[in-house]
Amino acid sequence: MTVTDPAPAGPETGPETGTVTSADLLVELRRRGVTDADDSTLTRALYSSDASLYRVVPQAVVRPRDADELTAVVDVARALRVPLTMRGAGTSIAGNAVGRGLVVDTVKHLDRVLEVDPEARTARVQPGVVHQVLQKAAAPHGLRFGPDPSTHTRCTIGGMIGNNACGSRALGYGRTSDNVVAIDPVWGTAADDVPARLAALAEEHLGHVRTTFGRFSRQVSGYSLEHLLPERRSVDRFLAGSEGTLAVVREATVRLVEETPRQLVVLGYPSMVDAADAVPAILAASGRPVDASVGVERGGLVACEGLDARIVDLVRARGGAVPDLPRGAGWLFVEVSDPGLLAPVVAVAGALESRVVESAAEAAALWRIREDGAGLAARSLARPAHAGWEDAAVPPEHLGAWLRDFDELLREHDLDGVPYGHFGDGCVHVRIDFPFTPGGGGAGGGDSRFREFLVASATRLAHYGGSLSGEHGDGRARSELLPLMYDEASLRLFGAVKAICDPDGILNPGVLVDPDPLDADLRPEQPRARVRTALRFLHDEGSMGDAVHRCTGVGKCVVPSLPGAGVMCPSYLATRNEKDSTRGRARVLQEALDGSLVGGLKDPAVHEALDLCLSCKGCASDCPTGIDMATYKSETLHQTYSGRRRPLTHYTLGRLPRWAALAAPMAPAVNKMMRSGTLARVAKATAGIDQRRSVPLFAERTLRKQAAQQQAQQQGRQQGRPSGQVAGAEAPDVWLWADSFTDHFQPGSGLAAIRFLESTGLRVRVIPESACCGLTWITTGQLDKARRIAARTAATLAPYVESGVPVLGVEPSCLASLRSDLAELTEDPRAAVVAGGVLTFAELLERLEVALPDLTGVEVVAQPHCHQSAVLGWAADQRLLERAGATVTRVPGCCGLAGNFGVEKGHYETSVAVAETHLLPAVRANPQAVVLADGMSCKIQLDDLADVPALHLAELLASRLEG
Repeated sequence: MTVTDPAPAGPETGPETGTVTSADLLVELRRRGVTDADDSTLTRALYSSDASLYRVVPQAVVRPRDADELTAVVDVARALRVPLTMRGAGTSIAGNAVGRGLVVDTVKHLDRVLEVDPEARTARVQPGVVHQVLQKAAAPHGLRFGPDPSTHTRCTIGGMIGNNACGSRALGYGRTSDNVVAIDPVWGTAADDVPARLAALAEEHLGHVRTTFGRFSRQVSGYSLEHLLPERRSVDRFLAGSEGTLAVVREATVRLVEETPRQLVVLGYPSMVDAADAVPAILAASGRPVDASVGVERGGLVACEGLDARIVDLVRARGGAVPDLPRGAGWLFVEVSDPGLLAPVVAVAGALESRVVESAAEAAALWRIREDGAGLAARSLARPAHAGWEDAAVPPEHLGAWLRDFDELLREHDLDGVPYGHFGDGCVHVRIDFPFTPGGGGAGGGDSRFREFLVASATRLAHYGGSLSGEHGDGRARSELLPLMYDEASLRLFGAVKAICDPDGILNPGVLVDPDPLDADLRPEQPRARVRTALRFLHDEGSMGDAVHRCTGVGKCVVPSLPGAGVMCPSYLATRNEKDSTRGRARVLQEALDGSLVGGLKDPAVHEALDLCLSCKGCASDCPTGIDMATYKSETLHQTYSGRRRPLTHYTLGRLPRWAALAAPMAPAVNKMMRSGTLARVAKATAGIDQRRSVPLFAERTLRKQAAQQQAQQQGRQQGRPSGQVAGAEAPDVWLWADSFTDHFQPGSGLAAIRFLESTGLRVRVIPESACCGLTWITTGQLDKARRIAARTAATLAPYVESGVPVLGVEPSCLASLRSDLAELTEDPRAAVVAGGVLTFAELLERLEVALPDLTGVEVVAQPHCHQSAVLGWAADQRLLERAGATVTRVPGCCGLAGNFGVEKGHYETSVAVAETHLLPAVRANPQAVVLADGMSCKIQLDDLADVPALHLAELLASRLEG
């Protein structure tokens, strides 16, 4: 990897720690054989934040390729006395995955399950293995790794060990420390007697350790010295929860447990406090064992989770599916492995209502809401809500009282929060609307409530014998508060442990021992540039800065390519590079607008991060915080190139509808030319198209022309109506909008829609006027032109929508642009009218209750267009196909072409790799199936890479008409 000179910066973001420069550091790493190390501005920006409030810019980032390289990295850090921080998946909420020296990312290379031993019920893994990948490896043996944090789709086993992660089912499966068999550590010292010295330290303070530590299951704060007691001594388990401050994990052996069927009952309460009051009785009725790690094997309680109504309301407001819930404003999700426990639990729960969830799909939907809690809670209040006081825990018998005190503390400080979490363990997650002031200057950003509230909460928590952290670790957010939880003797023990394991303090400094101030390095305090944007940023009060800061780093965009991963983020699935994730791009944009590391939106680092963004809009629906990277990319391109020379493809592919309209009168001649190999190669080179791509041919007769001719033949006269005269006795039953792609390239989709609808007795007319959505101008950042196009289109289509006659669109990307982009471009109220009035083909059929042909026995592999998944939704299509009798396999993810992206030079390999994540394997696995793809991009991709003809839904239904 090329090493670049670090950008000029102040001490806060400078490239030096002490006297060691980043160049010196990289030279030494490479001398030791570590080659994937980088100190570029882009990479330092990507890794400057985790999922917490903290921003600490590293000197360099290293991605070791094997365990020996990882050891070499620690050796270099020790030799040069450079701080070293293990990152895990970068989902730390306490700020324990950011650091000033080296940040080590194990996800890229150290990501293998080395062995699964079904007889011993163990697995041997590298630290960067994602939890869900381990589950997939264990599943064929009927086994699983027990703990399952809400981030289980992307968190790493190494990170789980670092935080002693627990998750929703810790009542049944225990904490990570309960499931660690062995760890191969690299200590922060070269001494080889660390385990013996730790044991001697515990022996010396036996009485204090025995009475102070391990008092209840979620006492995670500080070091878990109870694991050094003679009767349970395990240095491996002791390391769980040490937050990377004592050792680095080269490899781990973990315990697996039998996968057991589970049953869910949902209990409704007037409030979350009332739900908390019910927890002790539920635990007693379920016979929760003392040794929770074997609870499931005894048929015990698996989970008892709390969920606030405000999170559920936000899911509904965003159009998400929420199964029926019992009456209440707060709920407990109680899961058991023995259905016989359901009746005793419900009997003592004191709930307003209860509901046993019989459907596995409904249960999964409810758990997804709970898993997205952190991201959803951040956007569920009037002000943005933040981590900081994130996962305090108390013994469960005190949970109700603690929540009442906590509500009182919020009111006293004029704050609000949405509590949820692991109520059966007494662990409460919450996001709080701390009023940070960007650029306020100094700790607290001009408002001291962050510090005051955390201190007050920690003080009150101590009265209940609680723990500052129940599973996320203390990190930068709470380490300073440990003296409010532990006495001086305990704190001295922590210091002694650190001195044994990491005497030079190189491992994750500022955390646990000798902590940094809790209000130092707060990301929300960074100054935020105000950009005069072309887009309106309606959901963020016109602020692009607020929009990109929606990203809290929860990392749903870095889920590996596994079933159910959604659309977001296709390029990350192809490259596994942080820069190609939604989170990574958001971090670079934040740095660009915060102005201290990346030099604004025109900085090359920004454009390198955005280069492989497909503008698929998958993040707009899949990201729990509502990041819309396609919109941010459009605005960034506009800011960069407005008034300047643009890349070639902006003029060619970015203005494709204009060229299509000009070519329409001579389409046969143009097509003949494009069939010539030599001329096609020249045309592709001129347009900036990769030579391996085919070029779609122009329709020799546009949809509007063919429709007009057909209507004239049917009626004996030319049918056409000015836009101001759409209403009246002769108005059709359906208006069809001919978008530019359907009109000029794929009129067959529109003609099929007309044929099928008219076969049911409906009268269909194509809107005669040209009305472009402006999508290609939008995706290439030509927003001034796009605004003018949007205004014309809103004016053209609004009368048709207002006539009361349904308006149909058949190209999902263009239809999605009308729904999502039109109002972002123009303040014309007609934009909202159009956005709310245009329908997909499936939506139209459902609204009109159109009879369907029999598709019984038809296998369908369906690739929903990304924009349809993100903006329009594909549920109506799924319902329609299944109602017609088809067997449907819905392909997750993106096809990889994404408009101009996949045909541009420099993007071909990524485009193909994206197609290989989901689409192409699904097509190969179902060679006899009908392949359904409404989007023109998806059809071209399938034709180019698989030689598979794909049908629009309208074409499929029309093909089943008799005669």
